[in-house]
Amino acid sequence: MTSASDIEKAAALLRGGGLVAFPTETVYGLGADAENPAAVARVYQAKGRPPTHPLIVHLAGADALDDWAAGVPEAARLLAETFWPGPLALVLRRGPRVSLAATGGLETVALRVPAHPLALDLLSAFGGGVAAPSANRFGSVSPTTAAHVRTELGTAVGLVLDGGPCQVGVESTIVDATGDSLSILRPGGVTREDLEAVLGSPLAVPETSGVRVPGQHPSHYAPRARVVLVEPERVVAEAELAQEQGHRVGVFVPPAFDAAEVKVHAVVAVPQRAADYARGLYGYLRELDQQGCDLIVASLPPETGMGLAIANRLRRAAGPRGG
Repeated sequence: MTSASDIEKAAALLRGGGLVAFPTETVYGLGADAENPAAVARVYQAKGRPPTHPLIVHLAGADALDDWAAGVPEAARLLAETFWPGPLALVLRRGPRVSLAATGGLETVALRVPAHPLALDLLSAFGGGVAAPSANRFGSVSPTTAAHVRTELGTAVGLVLDGGPCQVGVESTIVDATGDSLSILRPGGVTREDLEAVLGSPLAVPETSGVRVPGQHPSHYAPRARVVLVEPERVVAEAELAQEQGHRVGVFVPPAFDAAEVKVHAVVAVPQRAADYARGLYGYLRELDQQGCDLIVASLPPETGMGLAIANRLRRAAGPRGG
């Protein structure tokens, strides 16, 4: 496991402009000094990520908010006080400390305080902001273990801190706090219902937004296998038909069905609880790739609570791919 000396080594690596992969409660991040444009550029290079796609800057505590953002509205402060540390990123006006390289050239920045003790130890030891997208190749399935990071990025990362499996399993919720009213740009580990309960008003979840944030690419969180989404009652029939037609099919079987009865190449029994499903989602996608599936058949869960984030990730995984 990771030691105090590993934390100090990682902090020194960040100060020197290097890259460090580290665990958060959501997914593993690939971090660089947010104030060092050359270091941030290495993140984009390692991931194969377009430089116009902004990164989330991770902070050690909410007390650093005004160091990194300008003109923070009271509603955003309330959310930070309530949900930080936690899986919530707030999009705010960029403060002078934030490199434009980290924001994709934008005058806005996404900030969050992660809830993983190892991440917080690293951020405290480093003493600054760490720009960190997920520690994987751009557009592919996000990593939820240190082994996923090593497999995907290899020597592109100076050091991988191992904090065990991520407990949330999908990325943070991103809330836009730059306009007159707040909105959810990416559903994630903090649910819409929890946010609305604190704010005392409904939050929109627009299909598109003029504010660029992570996770908006049409194809994202995607395994090598093609993902097809169908209605829940059709999942088993569609999967078995595709298998008969010559595909190596992986299927996400909804809780209402008996997964043991499904006759395809690989079967995932979807957990009853949405939180358990979210925690396992990226691991399931990776496992079906490893089992040689060329097609994955799934359905969307009810889009309440964590189901909203799961549905978002599955839609992106099934999105049109370039090339």
